[in-house]
Amino acid sequence: MLVLSSPSGAGKTTIARGLLEKDPNLELSISVTTRPRRQGERDGIDYHFIDEPHFLEMIERGELLEHARVYGNLYGTPREPVDTALKAGRDVLFDIDWQGAQQLRGSAQADVVSVFLLPPAVAELRRRLEDRARDTADDIARRLAQVADDVTRWPEYDYVIINEALDTSLAQVRSVLVAERLRWRRQPGLFQFVERFRG
Repeated sequence: MLVLSSPSGAGKTTIARGLLEKDPNLELSISVTTRPRRQGERDGIDYHFIDEPHFLEMIERGELLEHARVYGNLYGTPREPVDTALKAGRDVLFDIDWQGAQQLRGSAQADVVSVFLLPPAVAELRRRLEDRARDTADDIARRLAQVADDVTRWPEYDYVIINEALDTSLAQVRSVLVAERLRWRRQPGLFQFVERFRG
């Protein structure tokens, strides 16, 4: 489970898309959310858009690996698709905030690799949020105010990348993914392979 987290506008969704385009063994965990759908977003592709009572029922039934309230809306990761992907030998990419990352680490520490993306500067972060043109001025102000708290979470992650240049940051996250796949505990059949040399 590869977790990408960042303050809003620091580039995690763009980097997630880049990873998915280049790696056929990686699949995105699609979150459920109670927030309204933005223009251009597709249900089941960007998020599963549901109402709050349905979300609360999912929590009650234990159907979410993690969940959090962010900017007044609920977000969570459905358990079943992640379990299915992992059992099939695929890696799962999570585009989630620090609260969700904390919960995943608590329940699946050995399977989680976490990367925190930092923006190069507050001015650049403001520019990126404004260039997205999907948030109101009030939303942007609220997100920027939240950044001061969000950036303090970086020590909780395995890797930290300052996203100054998208191509460089994408290559760095891909390097993390490759290195983590080479850990011996993540290579099924390695013990049997090595035993052949002893036979």
